[in-house]
Amino acid sequence: MEKVLVLDFGGQYDQLIARRVREKKVYAEVISYRKITPEKIKDRKYKGVILTGGPNSVYADDAPRMSADLIEMGIPVLGICYGCQLIAYLAGGVVEAAKGQAEYGKTEFVHQTSVLFKGIPKISSCWMSHGDRVVELPEGFNITASTRNCPIASFECEDKMLYGVQFHPEVTHTEHGKAVLENFLFGICGCPGDSSMEDYAKYCIDRYQRDLKGKKVLCALSGGVDSSVAAVMLHQAIGDDLTCVFVDHGLLRKDEGDSVEKTFRKQFKMNIIRVNAQERFLNALKGVSEPEKKRKIIGEEFIRVFEEEAKKIGRVNILVQGTIYPDVIESGKGDAATIKSHHNVGGLPDVIEFDDIIEPLRELFKDEVRRLGIELGIPYEMVWRQPFPGPGLAIRIIGDITQEKLDILREADAIFREEIAAAGLEKSTNQYFAVLTDTRTVGVMGDARTYGYTVALRAVSTEDFMTADWSRIPYEVLEKASTRITDEIKNVSRVVYDITSKPPATVEWE
Repeated sequence: MEKVLVLDFGGQYDQLIARRVREKKVYAEVISYRKITPEKIKDRKYKGVILTGGPNSVYADDAPRMSADLIEMGIPVLGICYGCQLIAYLAGGVVEAAKGQAEYGKTEFVHQTSVLFKGIPKISSCWMSHGDRVVELPEGFNITASTRNCPIASFECEDKMLYGVQFHPEVTHTEHGKAVLENFLFGICGCPGDSSMEDYAKYCIDRYQRDLKGKKVLCALSGGVDSSVAAVMLHQAIGDDLTCVFVDHGLLRKDEGDSVEKTFRKQFKMNIIRVNAQERFLNALKGVSEPEKKRKIIGEEFIRVFEEEAKKIGRVNILVQGTIYPDVIESGKGDAATIKSHHNVGGLPDVIEFDDIIEPLRELFKDEVRRLGIELGIPYEMVWRQPFPGPGLAIRIIGDITQEKLDILREADAIFREEIAAAGLEKSTNQYFAVLTDTRTVGVMGDARTYGYTVALRAVSTEDFMTADWSRIPYEVLEKASTRITDEIKNVSRVVYDITSKPPATVEWE
């Protein structure tokens, strides 16, 4: 399978770049600059290399850099933002602070004739985010684009197949950014554009067959889309050397525990151990209301349960988790700020008793995970089931967690999902669920005063879960769900609908 390497220098957008490449049916592999050398890049015969952005100054002593061999490989290289500055710096150019002329946000740029800008209007808008800039090009390089405050917004050295853009072509704010990447992939690298998710699945299965041969692997199976796809992929790779541990922590949706066990044991013929740990988790969470603390406790308990089960079945080398890319970003990747800890990323305890953790979906967005699931033969209805966070209902209950609150939320969530399904809205909204708030309000039922909980309903539409818009659910559907929730569930006196997008909110409430 022909590949393009996305070389990660600590930026926020490395996986978004990889996603844009994969959208063009070219397989993109993301690797940190620390974990590969120019020699290995040549040996692996990549069709091209994309250097990502990053928060550092390329001229700083501790800047992330590689040797100048990186630009002498004879392979097409595209540098984006920091990557652009790195190419110039390694080739002998000069990079300096912008000195009051830094650019952040949408900017107009004017380009010269270049294969990188083929088919793009001479003047268009791009997205800038930089405090440094290239001020002097190396010998043999030419300026190919400029902005008002950045005379060298793009450059090229055709002889060495080196190209740099100071702006970010991967973001939607850059008007013709996708065309810039297309020109690099097809016009410069000569990629065939015939890669598919089927190829990706085969590539991963072959890799795990080779890398995990003879090793015992434990998979953290929650029954959600992500962990299910990870489990099926590993099962196809290593068969009975995989054991799936499904921890029923008592924080699942209505009837979900039995459904998960039945599907994987009977349909996929997997080795699955169900651990009924409802009381253990409820006791550990008793009196805890702070959301980050909930996540840390659940992450700790998850790992401890896995360790205990691993000891029962003998030596286990590897733990598998269904982490996907939005989880990594929200948990604080590199220099990125932590938005919230995911129990399978930021919530892991410092010490675990496994040789290694592998996350086969770590580079993928949710929609890509679903397509991969279909390629692996997972039933459509399972691949398209509602996303569910690892901490489960614990982060959909605001405040402390009790059995009563869990029972209320399970029923409210089931009713909302039933009404969405009845209205045929499952495909028009990407995630929908109920939240039990920590607010109790006055109500009137049967001419008597009540004082019950407030349930919030949440539904969002999104492409990749990095951003999301609230779904315009028809009023009559919301009305029916609200009426059923207050009629059928004791101690609920009010239902509200969340109309906040991401950002500023996240999809989940905690």
